[in-house]
Amino acid sequence: MKIQQFLVVILLLLLSTSSTSTVSSDASALLAFKYKADLENKLEFSTNTTFRFCKWQGVQCAGKKVVRIIIESLWLGGTFPADTLSRLDQLRVLSLQNNSLTGPIPDLSSLTNLKVLFLDHNIFTGSIPVSIFTLHRLKTLDLSYNNLTGSIPIAINGLNRLYYLRLDSNRINGSVPPLNQSTLQVFNISCNALSGPIPVTKTLSQFKASSFSDNKGLCGELVHKECRPIQPFFSPSTAAITEKTPPPPAELGQNEELQKRGPLNHAEKKHHKRYLLIIGVSTGCLALLCSLILLALASKKHKNTKKLGQAKTNTFDPSVTGNAEAVMRIEEENNELEEKVKRVQQVMGKSGSLVFCAGEVQVYTLEQLMRASAELLGRGTMGTTYKAVLDNRLIVCVKRLDGERLAGTSQEDFERHMESVGGLRHPNLVPFRAYFQARQERLLVYDYQPNGSLFSLIHGSKSSKAKPLHWTSCLKIAEDVAQGLSYIHQAWRLVHGNLKSSNVLLGSDFEACISDYCLSVLAIPSDDEDPDSVAYKAPEIRKLNHNNHHQANAKADVYSLGVVLLELLTGNHPSEHPYLMPDDMIHWVKSTREDNDGSIGEDSKLEMLLEVAMACRVSSPEQRPTMWQVLKMMQEIKEVVIMEDSHEMDLLTGPPNS
Repeated sequence: MKIQQFLVVILLLLLSTSSTSTVSSDASALLAFKYKADLENKLEFSTNTTFRFCKWQGVQCAGKKVVRIIIESLWLGGTFPADTLSRLDQLRVLSLQNNSLTGPIPDLSSLTNLKVLFLDHNIFTGSIPVSIFTLHRLKTLDLSYNNLTGSIPIAINGLNRLYYLRLDSNRINGSVPPLNQSTLQVFNISCNALSGPIPVTKTLSQFKASSFSDNKGLCGELVHKECRPIQPFFSPSTAAITEKTPPPPAELGQNEELQKRGPLNHAEKKHHKRYLLIIGVSTGCLALLCSLILLALASKKHKNTKKLGQAKTNTFDPSVTGNAEAVMRIEEENNELEEKVKRVQQVMGKSGSLVFCAGEVQVYTLEQLMRASAELLGRGTMGTTYKAVLDNRLIVCVKRLDGERLAGTSQEDFERHMESVGGLRHPNLVPFRAYFQARQERLLVYDYQPNGSLFSLIHGSKSSKAKPLHWTSCLKIAEDVAQGLSYIHQAWRLVHGNLKSSNVLLGSDFEACISDYCLSVLAIPSDDEDPDSVAYKAPEIRKLNHNNHHQANAKADVYSLGVVLLELLTGNHPSEHPYLMPDDMIHWVKSTREDNDGSIGEDSKLEMLLEVAMACRVSSPEQRPTMWQVLKMMQEIKEVVIMEDSHEMDLLTGPPNS
């Protein structure tokens, strides 16, 4: 091998000192590249056939000039030396993908005719050379799957013919430049360390969120993550939480207590409070005891003012709604929430660590999670859920599990189970990223889903009930849920165990994503669940008494899906679903949609979906289909509908003109 390299060097010297012809110039460039890049002599560039270099491996010529070099998947293992291939001034295509080339990418600015550049799947380091962005004829650029760092130069906008751009799976940081090439059709910058808001340009707006994924610092409209100022976290102000979680109107009480107290001027009391505080501060040194008394009185008045302020902030004006009882209930709940959060912070500060699931990059620390701003999203059978905004503007969903429900699960069992659940990845599952446990405190961290829950979509707010969804939306959502459940059942032999519409969230593209999956196996059964939660459970699960440890199964998930599908079709809560004979059930479903929607329509399609729901809801688990069979039924319905729509279109348009 050393002899061959020596011959290459001698030949290069001869070529450089002679009055080189066109042939020898391109040949010398190729041999110079081989000398540094091909350390194991895998390229068949022979010094004995220099004047036949156009026949060499991976080389194509036009008019005795090299125009294409395609050297792929040879694991060359050397470097890409400067001033070698860059001397091929007629080169149009250069592909060195799937090798093991290391070091920086050299200056390629002299390749003024280059149109296609594939350097992906190597081990290149350093930053993206600005010289690439001077190649104005470049249409395809792929630098993915390397170890490139630094930022994306703004000069990339100079490539106004760019059609294909991939920079994914590197370590590139900084911000996303405002790309404006109207020609760009393929684009991916995922799996990097980019941050900041993504510019909303016409070019970037045509790509899905997946093109930007796994850049935890990115935010903005295109990735459906808010870019907003940071507030303190795991000790959130109760006022902030109160503003975002108004009490349900159904629980509003009478305003007898406030009426007894007489009319109070809210603005005057706030002004009076400030005045007292100023006096207390200014005279504290002279009359400490007097100041303490004044501050105590001010604090007492502030409590009353705060209650009225919360009522006004949350649009619960006592003169309109009469809700003193609701205001006091919210005050008590927020005091309880603040105490729980403080306990979480104390436990987290003393012991435990944030454990990221296998394959996940640790993009935030436990301390950052503690400092994040928190907003209460809701309370469920397994625990309390918060929306958390970290100091890098990343938004996550944090679920604090109920300690009593998981009291029978050891730390070792919990960790082992979370490792299994952490391996689940499917488009219809909310991604589970990390978990924390210390003593009896357990937190789960998921991706935040911006469009709320299926429960809210079906039932609307308490003040206004939503109309039943169109049957096509019902089919799409049900198929998404079945896809996710089928993956859990078949690929991992696990079960959800707690499927209901509030545990189905809507993703960035309004796809249905299942949350809270595979947790029920860790929980002790509860006797105080609400009627709707119980109605989702299969009869065989409901019959288990408290002494029998809850063991959900795949057929129980099928039953729950049937309940969700019926909830989709009718808009009625599960506790309101009757058990009827098939004909009576069809009549009932149609009547609910007619009452709410004003028309029946699409009878046959509704009946097909209803048949799937009833098959899932049979009492005997042995007679229920598997989740895979349910999914196939839904897909067959979709195929039938497509065929019917196509046939109807043919009838409307008539035969083509001869």
